[in-house]
Amino acid sequence: MYAIIKNGGKQYKVQEGDILLLDKMSLEPKATIEITEVLAVNAGELKMGAPFVDGAIVTAEVINEGRDKKVIIFKKRRRKDSKVKRGFRRDFTRVRITKITA
Repeated sequence: MYAIIKNGGKQYKVQEGDILLLDKMSLEPKATIEITEVLAVNAGELKMGAPFVDGAIVTAEVINEGRDKKVIIFKKRRRKDSKVKRGFRRDFTRVRITKITA
């Protein structure tokens, strides 16, 4: 059984027991969250939502929060003596999928 969920403008394909990084939610460890924005559920047969599946809930447990590795953004325009270097670190909440209810 798997589900496709939407969080923070991104879509994730999840199964029970999966660990994934979602956008930061400012929650304590071992808190549970319910994700109701379920786009599709496959439990033997595929149920597609329009846009969300009615009554489908994905339950997850918060493991911890943290920050990703730094991503360097470097832009250079040749022959123009123009360059920009920026860094970005994404804040995330690490969750474990505990239950998928269709």
